[in-house]
Amino acid sequence: MATLKVYDQMKQEQGEISLAPEVFEVEVRPEILNLVVRAHRAALRAGTHQVKTRAFVSGGGKKPFKQKGTGNARQGSNRSPIMRGGAIIFGPQPRDYSFKVNKKVRTLALRMALSSRVADNDIMVVKSIDLAEAKTKNFAAVAKALGLTKALVVTPGDDMLKDNGVALAARNIPGITVVTPDKVNVYEVLNHKQVVLLEGSLSHLEARLK
Repeated sequence: MATLKVYDQMKQEQGEISLAPEVFEVEVRPEILNLVVRAHRAALRAGTHQVKTRAFVSGGGKKPFKQKGTGNARQGSNRSPIMRGGAIIFGPQPRDYSFKVNKKVRTLALRMALSSRVADNDIMVVKSIDLAEAKTKNFAAVAKALGLTKALVVTPGDDMLKDNGVALAARNIPGITVVTPDKVNVYEVLNHKQVVLLEGSLSHLEARLK
């Protein structure tokens, strides 16, 4: 069973904590991580790009020029794709890019992502973060003490506005993302170099993934 050292917000050791092996010691399979990350990214795509087909181009009520005698090819509508200012054929239309990934696979992928962070020694448990005020400079001082550059900070509370102001104080710091245990996902874990678990969030995260 893996263990991690517990630090306070000034990175002073406060003991050790055991990690659930079924969550933090899972064999990593890159193809599953790749699938879940692609699904996450695809779901974020807006899919609202659209070109005008001839159904949406204005005009077309009158024949552009007479059928014969002009020397041009006959035309029945100025909305035709071959006319200047006409429609566009086979262009992009609104669509949903998302695709389904089974819940069991998503859960397994999150275990793998967390296990990879433990294996690379890129995960840290902090007893708590207490700020005198919810100000950026206060959290910046904590981040500097903990050596955080691009970090995902997981707070224990369900309500991020009641986490001692951590989310509020950290939101203007580039590279720092604050989430609650129910919002942790594979993409965010892999997209951040460090994962910081506040001690109270560990039990919530393990309960979600067991």
